[in-house]
Amino acid sequence: MTKAKGVGTLPLNTILAGDCIAEMNGLPEASIDLIFADPPYNLQLRGDLHRPDNSRVDAVDDHWDQFDSFAAYDRFTRDWLAAARRLLKPNGALWVIGSYHNIFRLGAELQNQGFWLLNDVVWRKSNPMPNFKGKRLTNAHETLIWASKSEGAKYTFNYEALKSLNEGVQMRSDWVLPICTGHERLKDANGDKAHPTQKPEALLHRVLLATTNPGDVVLDPFFGTGTTGAVAKMLGRDFIGIEREESYRKVAEARLARVRKFDREALMVSTSRRAEPRVAFGLLVERGMLRPGEVLVSPRGKTAKVRADGTLVGPDVTGSIHQVGAAFEGAPSCNGWTYWHFRRDGKTVPIDILRQQIRAEMAERPN
Repeated sequence: MTKAKGVGTLPLNTILAGDCIAEMNGLPEASIDLIFADPPYNLQLRGDLHRPDNSRVDAVDDHWDQFDSFAAYDRFTRDWLAAARRLLKPNGALWVIGSYHNIFRLGAELQNQGFWLLNDVVWRKSNPMPNFKGKRLTNAHETLIWASKSEGAKYTFNYEALKSLNEGVQMRSDWVLPICTGHERLKDANGDKAHPTQKPEALLHRVLLATTNPGDVVLDPFFGTGTTGAVAKMLGRDFIGIEREESYRKVAEARLARVRKFDREALMVSTSRRAEPRVAFGLLVERGMLRPGEVLVSPRGKTAKVRADGTLVGPDVTGSIHQVGAAFEGAPSCNGWTYWHFRRDGKTVPIDILRQQIRAEMAERPN
């Protein structure tokens, strides 16, 4: 799955081998819907870390996480973020994750480059690694920053889908999820962790469900063992990964080969009513679903007649379904679709049933 890209093309569902900045600079401008970045944290570890039983902790001491100075790290951050911003579509967005070692430097550079910060999200680990030396608080969280390309830019946010994911309650900015362990933790040929900072699929599932749609292109410039690609593939998104370490690419390729995309029906998510196609009440009259002269009934038994132009007429008031409903209730506004009912076969039925019927027909039309 590791491929070389052609000039001006977008290498969907592939892993590019090489330096992330160089590879990003070779991709077409304004071609990416979302970037998820898990850059080196620059942990500045000094020596080995041991547990109380003197066993060595497999900490992040790889060469890719080592920088000569904060200035060197800042230059790297500036360059990859500039490359990322060039790639984003005008309505694209970026997520970046880090720890206290680097997240503040990342946030400042995001603002320096014109990104607009939408949220910071605290990923609170339900099973964090303890502080073995007992000299600091247990480091039990990481921080994600979600940013649009610029102030005032549009971006994808599937609010209702996240609310459904959270048992009908508005999703908060503190997420309690476990770190990657057990069967999800990928191992190398020696049975050791294939990557020291492999992110859990649950984290990427929430990010991609919230801020992308099926068919969107998601770029991960620090691909590692491919968590972003695996979740994107399952959720029907296209991905592009960039990874310079051959050992990680091999693990990611094997992982992605095992992943299967969810079926089309399973990829559908809850949407806001505001996102549904607009239907004019007059269309119901034009379609003959309601006839001029037909009587509509309010929840408290008040009545109004349908007119040929899609307005209603009642005692001392004429107007839209919303205006007449508001006048009947003495209220500043009214949702006429849920307020008014019509009679069929001895039953009272909300007119919104007819609107949903038309919307269903719209959804069935070929693109």
